[in-house]
Amino acid sequence: MSYKHNILKERFDLEVSTANSTIKGEWELDKNANILFGVAVTSDNEELIYYRGTQKMQVNDQELFPEEFETKLLMSGLSVAPNQRMVKVGNVETGNNRVEVWYKDQDHPKTRFVPYRITFYFFSKVK
Repeated sequence: MSYKHNILKERFDLEVSTANSTIKGEWELDKNANILFGVAVTSDNEELIYYRGTQKMQVNDQELFPEEFETKLLMSGLSVAPNQRMVKVGNVETGNNRVEVWYKDQDHPKTRFVPYRITFYFFSKVK
């Protein structure tokens, strides 16, 4: 985690070890985080999250993305400038700083399942 212009960048991982499963991740943002403004998603096997992944995401019991929201809509490629590689979610108050993600892996004809890791990045402001 780093402070640069009062911005926190936090990383949380989920391991997907079983095909067609739903994994819940529950994390706590840094206690100094007041406003969540961005989210990014990546993986050690981006093809799998692109084709197979959906999720529901919420912060402080406030829904950011609904159930079945496609992971590919939260990803960015190498052609995207580094300072634009996140999805802006507005200015969400972090409240209790609890982040919850329900990630769902589903079969897709273009991929074959192998265990993989999905990584969520949360960008917050410190007042």
